[in-house]
Parts: sequence; structure tokens; C-alpha cells
Amino acid sequence: MAITRVLGATGVAATIPALVGGTGRTAVTGNILQVVHATTTTQVSISSTTLTDTTLTAAITPASTSNKVLILATHNGNFVSSANVNNALRIILLRTTTAIGRTGGVNWIDSSVDSIASSASFNVLDSPSTTSATTYKTQFTNINNSAAAAVQYTFGSDWDTTSYITLMEIAG
Repeated sequence: MAITRVLGATGVAATIPALVGGTGRTAVTGNILQVVHATTTTQVSISSTTLTDTTLTAAITPASTSNKVLILATHNGNFVSSANVNNALRIILLRTTTAIGRTGGVNWIDSSVDSIASSASFNVLDSPSTTSATTYKTQFTNINNSAAAAVQYTFGSDWDTTSYITLMEIAG
């Protein structure tokens, strides 16, 4: 990567050649270099504590090992039934197989509720330190094992059960 100018205390400007995944434009520390966006509406249901893929996934190939990836993810249509008191769903954000973000107990159920639906979001700045394709995805689990839990749960036409993930490469 050729340095084209120095910006004093604000950082270094450099051109990332298209040959290595760049756009050929000048990149300054903090600039957004690329954006990847994906969605899913596929309902996934479980009744166990086994971590299960939610089908929300996206991959990005950083241009430099010093660049960061900002992950914005929102899960809609998270559902748990009241078949077990203190039932809850947990969602985990992973870089390949490494957990880099976790929700708390989403959809906590007590004995006075039939079932509950909610949304959960992630906003994580990751340093993958690679120029290889890197996959980000979410998994979920039912932390109490015995009741139904789901993501992108289909409630009907009035509900948005689309989940979203956006990856932004940030110049380092």
C-alpha cells in the first residue's frame, strides 16, 4: 500500500489498490471502505440449549490487517413460549467460530405470560486482523431447554420478522 500523504495527527492517507480488494481511492483512518448487507426471514425454532445458527450471516474481506469491521445486527421476531417459567432466549454474534458479542436474556418469561416476542441488536467494532474473507453470523439458544424458542418467528403479516446484518470495513 503506497502512502500518498500524511495528515498530521489525524492519520495516514493511502491508496488501496483494486487488485487487493480496494477501490483505488484514498483511504484515511476512520473512512468506511466497504459495506456488506444481508437479511433473513427464515424462521428457526429450537427447544434446547444447543447453540443454533439463525441463518443471519454475511462475509467481508478486509483490505488490510489493521482495518476494523463494524457489525450492526438486528434480530426481529425473537420468540419464547411460557412452557417453562424463567424461560429465555440468548443470541450470540460470532466471527467465524469466535463469540464477539452476546445478548442477555432476551424474552424473559415468567408464569404470568403466555409467550413474548422482541428484537435484539448488536453494535460491535471488531479487529479481525486478517485480509481473508471473514464471516460474521448469529446463533441462539434457549437457556432453560424445555420450551419453544425461535428467531424470525412468523406472527403474521403485521409483524416485521426480517433480521438484518451490516458489515462496514473501517480504515485502520
